[in-house]
Amino acid sequence: MQTIILLLIIIMIMFTTPYLDSPAGLLQLASSFNLDVKNPMIFNGSQADMFGYTVKQFENEEGKWLLIGAPWEGQPINRMGDVYKCPTFNSIRPACVKLNLAESISVPNITQVKENMTLGTTLAPNPKGGFLACGPLYSYKCGSLYYSTGACANVSSNFQVVNTIAPTVKACKSRLDIMIVLDGSNSIYPWPSVNKFLIKLLEKIKIGPQETQVGIMQYGHSVTHIISLNQYNTTEDLLEAAKKIKQYGGNQTKTALGIESARTEEFTTQRGMRKGVSKVMVVVTDGESHDSHNLESVINNCKKDNITMFAIAVLGSYNRGNQSTVKFLKEIESIASSPKDKHFFNVSDEKALVTIAETLGEEIFALEATPDKEATSFKMEMSQVGFSAHYTKDSIMLGAVGADEWNGTVLMLNNNDVVIPDSEEFLNKSDKHNESLAGYLGYSVSSVAVAGVMWYVAGQPRYNHTGQVVIYTSKGKRTSIIQTLKGEQIGSYFGSSVCSVDINQDSITDVLLVGAPMYMGTDKEEQGRVYVYILKKDKFQYEMVLEPIKQQCSCQSAFDLSTDKEPCGSRFGMAIAWVSDLNLDGYNDIVIGAPLENNHQGAAYVFHGKGTIINKQYSQVSPEVDLKYFGQSIDGQMDLNNDGLVDVTVGALGGAALFWSRDIAQVTVELRFSPNKINIQNKNCEISGRQTVCVTMEICFRVRLKPDKEPKQSIALEYNTTIDSARRVSRGLFNETHERKIQRNVTVFSSHCTKHLFYILNPYIVHQDQRKFIISYLQNYSTFHVRSISQNTLYKLLDSEERSETLGDNKVTISIPVQYELMVKDKGLEMDLKDPSLKICLKSVGAKSLTPTGGVGTGGREVGQLLAERRE
Repeated sequence: MQTIILLLIIIMIMFTTPYLDSPAGLLQLASSFNLDVKNPMIFNGSQADMFGYTVKQFENEEGKWLLIGAPWEGQPINRMGDVYKCPTFNSIRPACVKLNLAESISVPNITQVKENMTLGTTLAPNPKGGFLACGPLYSYKCGSLYYSTGACANVSSNFQVVNTIAPTVKACKSRLDIMIVLDGSNSIYPWPSVNKFLIKLLEKIKIGPQETQVGIMQYGHSVTHIISLNQYNTTEDLLEAAKKIKQYGGNQTKTALGIESARTEEFTTQRGMRKGVSKVMVVVTDGESHDSHNLESVINNCKKDNITMFAIAVLGSYNRGNQSTVKFLKEIESIASSPKDKHFFNVSDEKALVTIAETLGEEIFALEATPDKEATSFKMEMSQVGFSAHYTKDSIMLGAVGADEWNGTVLMLNNNDVVIPDSEEFLNKSDKHNESLAGYLGYSVSSVAVAGVMWYVAGQPRYNHTGQVVIYTSKGKRTSIIQTLKGEQIGSYFGSSVCSVDINQDSITDVLLVGAPMYMGTDKEEQGRVYVYILKKDKFQYEMVLEPIKQQCSCQSAFDLSTDKEPCGSRFGMAIAWVSDLNLDGYNDIVIGAPLENNHQGAAYVFHGKGTIINKQYSQVSPEVDLKYFGQSIDGQMDLNNDGLVDVTVGALGGAALFWSRDIAQVTVELRFSPNKINIQNKNCEISGRQTVCVTMEICFRVRLKPDKEPKQSIALEYNTTIDSARRVSRGLFNETHERKIQRNVTVFSSHCTKHLFYILNPYIVHQDQRKFIISYLQNYSTFHVRSISQNTLYKLLDSEERSETLGDNKVTISIPVQYELMVKDKGLEMDLKDPSLKICLKSVGAKSLTPTGGVGTGGREVGQLLAERRE
């Protein structure tokens, strides 16, 4: 009779390691986390300077540093901003040093305005050495106008500014000669309202021979020349003269006469007109002209002379007399240059004139600002280059959110070549119904590697009020849109942060993450979320959303709309950064900031990568740090303490925290049996005077550390083994206890083996369909800890109040259900416990969320199950 015995052994092991992993054939025992959240290195700075707004890790010949941006440095006088270098290699409480980069930013042949340029808003390390530091509010002055084009400092590896990158700065164009033609007829009333309009318009114009010149004339039934173009050389003198202008009256309104007189008599070199300077005429009138038959030819003459015409219709007399304004408005609109919406204005009465003075001034200023004489709106003059920056393989992407009247664009810099795409290149022709104005394209930028091809990514969080992300290719000024990803909630700021990640490190992008940090939760709080898209062939497909821990709005009522209250929620996704394989499993990971979490204290979430995707469940959340808005910036690309592990930096308001990664312990256990073959008729031992079959089971533990090195301390293990745990009555007992279960302690330095003898009580005949026996899942909890030897510790702990020998914070409670299924192959009267035909494999049988004690994080991990099965 052939008899086979199934030996079902459960081993429960207790120990302390930060993370455990095992190859096929060995058992993954348990896991916790290797980011040391207990002992961060804190860098403090001024909250008022916004120290910590950006953080980047950096290395040069001197050592390894943190670069920390403080874009409001210099306040309250100005917010010029700067960048600090903070050493990570020689001090527990390091002093950060300001680099004074702002002083070295310089663009020749313009009047720079570096106050309030917010340098340090953007930091981008150069893969070839050095870094880029940008101030998107860098400005320059042309006359009385300020243009915020933005600028970046190209900084070398030894912290010296190599050059200033300001691709949208242009030399100030020719000044303007402006003639203001006022209707002074009797119907204009009250005249002081016209004076107020005139003063408000003139006070923002810088007057001078090398600046803008302004002349003023008045008309009714005749023309009165009041101020010639070159009469006053300062704004102050012109204003004083303008305040004294009186109404000359007249019982007729000869608008054509006024315009023609201004063209032929005022725009002359004798009265100060300058050759090559753009000419502008502003006509203000309150009624239909008495010489309208001449108006068409007069307007055509102005067009031939390249005079830009602004026309303002004052409806006061019509409204007071309850008269139709249709004919009047049509006539005055015909005077205005095209486009009419930029050059034609109408107001309800004379008192309302002052309300359009600022808008009119902006349109006139735009003529001075734009290089194209036909242009009437801002192109790159307010571009704010450097709002975002990203290095690709061969170029630099610079987001310019203010370009094209704040529609935004993305500039490409390749060596000394600057490519500024045409504004319409980013418009989706099939999506014209959506509003694209003030979309802020370039708010965030990144790139995607797809099978040897580079795609570019740009966020546009205000597009159609819900936001979008544009994925495109670029060749010269031509762009080709591959795909647009749309936001789903108004005001969520979808696209304000983007991050592309190569999870499996094969140089091909796997996922694209898009932040919507102002996404409103069910309680109307700014919870935020991050959208995950996976690359499938030539498109990104939506996969899932990542969300933070639900926040309670204890800082204020969610429905309190008063302006003195700060928003509550989380703003999860304000910052997203990929980090280089934190847990050394071969896959890159993600850290996401939530700066409003915990009543604005902030938090950072760690998500581990696996395969080509990100785990939906976060692995670790940063603990409370004594900083505000913690998580507004993140970086994790470098090993800053040379222990072979990538470290993570998180920025906050007035500070930054550097979290060291701990060594990752790999503990494996393996079972061996002797004899390898058992003949149940061959009794090989005597137990309590009875002959039976005995087997020696050897349990071997092996400890390795990642990065690959031998441990410098021992690990105390406690393990339990149980025979036939699924049966009410066991068929085997351990010789040491004469029970089915034993519990032992062992100390492992590198490897250790221990042996236990068990014997068979009563052999059973097992049928063919009983060869495989699955043990039910058993949940057990135990406490384990590390015992250090000498002065060595398993984890490098800095700035700890605890003695390194204690490591009390490393205690953790964890469930370790170790399940073995041993299936034996019958050979006559023998069963082979070590047969070449048996294949050992590791399978996942579930995951549990575990609660840590003493400060070490832990979370969902897979439980390993060893199967012995036939190899085909």
